[in-house]
Amino acid sequence: MLDGEAINQPVLVADRISKSFGSVPVLFSISMDIRSGEVHALIGENGAGKSTLMKILSGFHMPTSGQIVLDGREIELPANGQTEGLGIVLIHQELNLAEQMTVEENIYLGREITKSGILNRAQMQAEVQSYLDDIGLEISPRDRISSLSMAQKQMVEIVKAISRDARVLIMDEPTAVLTQAETELFFKQIEHLKAKGVAIVFVSHKLSEVKRIADRVTVLRDGQWIATNDADDLTPDAMAQLMVGRELSDLYPPVSEADVDADLVLEVTNLSAPGIRDVSFQLRKGEVLGFFGLIGSGRTAVFEAVCGLSDIQSGHIRLNQDEFRPRSVAETRDSGLAYLTKDRKEKGLLLGQKMRPNLTLFALPKFLKRFGLDQAGEEVALERAKRRFDIRSRDSEIAVGDLSGGNQQKLLLAKIMEAEPRVLIIDEPTRGIDVGTKQQIYHFIAALAAEGVSIVVISSEMPEIIGISHRVVVMREGEISGILTGDEINEAEIVRYAAGLKKGPDQ
Repeated sequence: MLDGEAINQPVLVADRISKSFGSVPVLFSISMDIRSGEVHALIGENGAGKSTLMKILSGFHMPTSGQIVLDGREIELPANGQTEGLGIVLIHQELNLAEQMTVEENIYLGREITKSGILNRAQMQAEVQSYLDDIGLEISPRDRISSLSMAQKQMVEIVKAISRDARVLIMDEPTAVLTQAETELFFKQIEHLKAKGVAIVFVSHKLSEVKRIADRVTVLRDGQWIATNDADDLTPDAMAQLMVGRELSDLYPPVSEADVDADLVLEVTNLSAPGIRDVSFQLRKGEVLGFFGLIGSGRTAVFEAVCGLSDIQSGHIRLNQDEFRPRSVAETRDSGLAYLTKDRKEKGLLLGQKMRPNLTLFALPKFLKRFGLDQAGEEVALERAKRRFDIRSRDSEIAVGDLSGGNQQKLLLAKIMEAEPRVLIIDEPTRGIDVGTKQQIYHFIAALAAEGVSIVVISSEMPEIIGISHRVVVMREGEISGILTGDEINEAEIVRYAAGLKKGPDQ
């Protein structure tokens, strides 16, 4: 354990750090210090500069001006992220693990222990087992990474850091894809690391988690330092206001009264497919229908079947009163139904390409001319999408992978809407984006519904399901356990159905 004096000692200090990429400034004289045995949360909207600052603190970017101070001495960090030798480790949001290798092989990759020129597996496995035991992770050094849960993979990254004698651990959205139970396990390990004196930088958009786990909070906005406060002195609402510079009392738009007489646009009857059984529901014109359930409940599996991404075993789908059996994504699109994936980086966007081809790819047939692409039409569509969905970029030629997460999500929504669907399915619409962009997304959804678009929102965030839905379908173990309306749409009722404590009269 650290004594009180040691806890207050800064290990790593950013002193008036500025950064420009070419002629474009992105950080403006940022200062913050990171202390032993504390969790220092770094929060801000997408594009606030958090990722750039993290990469500077871990040696992936060099600052344009300012100083980095380690243990009281000014230092130039080694380039290309080679700061692990100094005890500074960055765990990226996209985990850096070799899926087909074992836990032991991942932890010692590139620094294997040898004896007489031969891998000393016995020593490496014994040391890894000691690390696993130390943090209470019940897996084997011989387990393949591909067999582990997301939370266990996150823990393996932490073990890698511990094995490198990490003194400063920088974590980017570490709970973004964890379940509640997995997050609880993760937080126990964070407390364990704090007790050992590790300084932790915790970057997250989940402000309730920041409130719970952080000792101090630094807020960035538009590349500038806004505040550093003790977490005890901030509520999640106060954090959000500092991040966006305005009140967020209108985070969710008013939900209009559902039109129970509106036309049925989607009817699913007794649908069975991989991961789901006997699923039935209806969607009306201009309705926002929320789908909630715990991880593995089958929420996404329903709409993979509806959109032709998985094989239907039995049941019926009617789209605009006509029998519908999708055979491809293109056929689904041409029928006026579109699915916005929850995995924008792997399945939704071409990160190495510019915005224009990303925007028009899904609706490509409308931009094809006899002798090639209508590039002028694509440019008009991009400018329209940037205005409509508030996609912010200093340079239209930037690669999409260099946009902030919130702008990527808005571009993905614009891409899907370019095909002009009348039925829109959005899976995890606000995963990994900041509260200000969440507000924008919610208002986009409400505006689309007011225009007559019928929308399904699949989400693991109960507040947003409650805040934007006309009705809520709750799933459990591949089946619908309840469909809620009106005053039934509240946290207590949803939890009862999701946990199997209650079932609807027709379920």
